[in-house]
Amino acid sequence: MTQAKMKIKKGDTVIVNTGKDKGKKGEVLKTMPAKSRVIVQGVNVVKKHTKPTQISAGGIEQKELSIHVSNVSLVNKDGNATRVGFKVAKDGTKTRIARKSGEEV
Repeated sequence: MTQAKMKIKKGDTVIVNTGKDKGKKGEVLKTMPAKSRVIVQGVNVVKKHTKPTQISAGGIEQKELSIHVSNVSLVNKDGNATRVGFKVAKDGTKTRIARKSGEEV
C-alpha cells in the first residue's frame, strides 16, 4: 500500500470535519505519514488509567489519540476550513496555498 502525501504539517491549525469532535479546532501536535494520521491538541481526548511505577505516581491521565488526516481540514486566516494546494514559483520553490483564498499557508 502506497503512502499518501500529507498536506497537513505539524503546527497547523485544523478543524475536525467528522466524528464526536466535529467542529473543534486545534493545533497539530504530531503527524504520522506512514499511517496517514495526526494528533490534534484537544481533539479525541481519552482517559488512560495507569498503574503507579517508580517513575510516575499513576492514576487517570488524559491524552489525545490520533485522528485520520481525511477527517481534518486546514483553517485559513478567516477561520474557515479550506483545502490545501501547491504552487510552484518561477525560481522552483514549492509553497502550500489555501484553495479558498489563494493565500500562502
